[in-house]
Amino acid sequence: MKCAAVYLRVSTAEQSTDRQQAELAEVAKRRGWKVTVFEDAGISGAKGRDKRPALDAMLREVTRGKFDVVAAWSVDRLGRSLPDLLATLGEVKAAGADLYLHQQGIDTATPAGRMMFGMLGVFAEFERAMIQERVKSGMARAKAKGQRLGRKPVNASVESRIRELRAGNMGILKIARTLGCGVSVVQRVVKVAA
Repeated sequence: MKCAAVYLRVSTAEQSTDRQQAELAEVAKRRGWKVTVFEDAGISGAKGRDKRPALDAMLREVTRGKFDVVAAWSVDRLGRSLPDLLATLGEVKAAGADLYLHQQGIDTATPAGRMMFGMLGVFAEFERAMIQERVKSGMARAKAKGQRLGRKPVNASVESRIRELRAGNMGILKIARTLGCGVSVVQRVVKVAA
């Protein structure tokens, strides 16, 4: 019986990994895999391994030889950056494990599967770049219409109180707690005043 690490990921807290888990559980049952699930919920695929604790934990276990196969619902669940995807595949392969991607029907136990994985990584990176371009275009369109972008300006009375408390040698964290505003707001006001 093969030991499988099943990786699940969704980008927002409103999304669920239920469908991914159900379909991969069915695959594991058919193939006779013993499954351990690793899940990152509410974390973008654009984030690296260091920002995805379940992915990091899974890859550490794979490196220790605890799994024969890593299964994910789709290539974009593993990541949207080609270098990250290739690093993940390299680490999985170096540990002597294979990668199974359900939606694409890819199993890296075969040469064709390894080739397709590389091609899918290119498409995932392209999709991410297209999303970024759409966001930039939307922001430019909003700016052209005169809409204000970015954070709301700090209320003048709050700004004045921040300067007053800082002049009295109160720390930035304490000022933020006292006024019920964010630390970054206090830092911006202090920086402008300096």
